Amino acid sequence: MFEAKGLSKSFDGFMAVSRVDLSVEKGEMVAVIGPNGAGKTTFFNLITGILKPDSGRIVYKGEDITGLSPYEIFRKGISRSFQIVNVFQRLTVFENVQLSVLSRENKTWDLITNASKLYTDETEKILEQVGLLEKKNTVSGFLSHGEQKILEIAIALGGKPEFMILDEPTAGMSPEETVRCMELIKRLREEMDLTILFCEHDMDVVFGYANRIMVMVRGETIIQGTCDEVKCNRLVQEAYLGLSDE
Repeated sequence: MFEAKGLSKSFDGFMAVSRVDLSVEKGEMVAVIGPNGAGKTTFFNLITGILKPDSGRIVYKGEDITGLSPYEIFRKGISRSFQIVNVFQRLTVFENVQLSVLSRENKTWDLITNASKLYTDETEKILEQVGLLEKKNTVSGFLSHGEQKILEIAIALGGKPEFMILDEPTAGMSPEETVRCMELIKRLREEMDLTILFCEHDMDVVFGYANRIMVMVRGETIIQGTCDEVKCNRLVQEAYLGLSDE
């Protein structure tokens, strides 16, 4: 479904992502892990058009999407959440999600139609799916941190994605919120036939939910494999998990 082929990106001579290859099959839940500065977010920014690669290709459903803008990629069915909460704090929960749906349908610049009346049923259905329907009229800035992270997922769903990219979806959450969030993502994946690529620092989350894992260190991939293969890899143990023979 998705392939990154030899993706590279440097900043002033610093190689942030170096010749990274990744293939994700439809329906998979693949994790990208690595220490801070490994290049994970840069890699996600390349996939979603925020950054342009210096070299390499990005192929989605057989189409080369390298160099497309973020909104073009969004409309092809790839949605994204961010490491730092990225919602419109002064808009209501409902308006945040509705705006995503309107953007997908290219209705954000329609000066004739009253946008507030458009796609209301779909917006409410999305909010119900993520458990935020009762708070649809709440100004987003008044939500808890965990609820804002869930709202980001709802906003991503507004694009009717087939492929969702989640950058640390549980960052800043309590253990209880983390479990609820990951169980929600797991349920959405099953119910909506989603393919998910995510990055996390919580190893319990990674090993508990990922089908496969890619490990990055200093911009390079050191292994791609199953959870067991990654756990047993000595380079991973030394570079990321902090294990040694001592």
